[in-house]
Amino acid sequence: MAPAGYGNRVEGLHPVAAAAAAGRVRRLLVEERRRDRSEIASIVEVVGPDRVRIVPDLRAMAETEAPQGVIAECEPIMPANLDDLAGPDAALIVLDHVEDPHNVGAIARSALAAGVTGMVVSSRRAAPLSPTAFKSAAGALETLSVAMVGSIPEALSRLKGRGVWILGLQAGAGHSLFGLALLTEPVAVVVGAEGSGLSSLVEKRCDVLASIPMASEAESLNASVAAALACFEVMRVRSDASGSP
Repeated sequence: MAPAGYGNRVEGLHPVAAAAAAGRVRRLLVEERRRDRSEIASIVEVVGPDRVRIVPDLRAMAETEAPQGVIAECEPIMPANLDDLAGPDAALIVLDHVEDPHNVGAIARSALAAGVTGMVVSSRRAAPLSPTAFKSAAGALETLSVAMVGSIPEALSRLKGRGVWILGLQAGAGHSLFGLALLTEPVAVVVGAEGSGLSSLVEKRCDVLASIPMASEAESLNASVAAALACFEVMRVRSDASGSP
């Protein structure tokens, strides 16, 4: 069965404004004491007053800690087809059971900013593409192509079969991420779960394992920081290879 979609509910000014701009908002809940603020009035204008409901207090209704006066009930975003992401210019970020939705959103934001062509997430065990993830993504999840798969190892095998190299980020790996020539090829960079890193089945699917060089006394990086460095390194290496400024 195909995934039913994601992003049915978003909270906070930036995510709601992005959903409104995409034409996805079915109903907009606005907190009464904030209804006259210019940024909320702008969202109401885009959505249309007939889809707006004024409520006394949103905090009890919110899933995030700070909905900033707006919650939107939305048409879902349909996931991308994994095979469609495996093109000749593929630059993918794959999340191997990343469980913190703040990290998922932050990774999506970095990926979009770095020109990554898509993100692959597990529909099992991993952090959902929840209101918290959308809030951390600050609108990036409206635009970034996201494939949702039942099994990350199986998805990596499918990508390999379509000519995409699989690069796993792993602390202490012999190859350095920086300047890696493989990044000019169709590539999927895999980021492991917070704390435990790559799962054993995912590690076996990787063509190359690479680490992010750090000072010897430093602890391992947060998943979203590691992913951001990888995304922008792909962009840098490809820009250098093409001679782009």
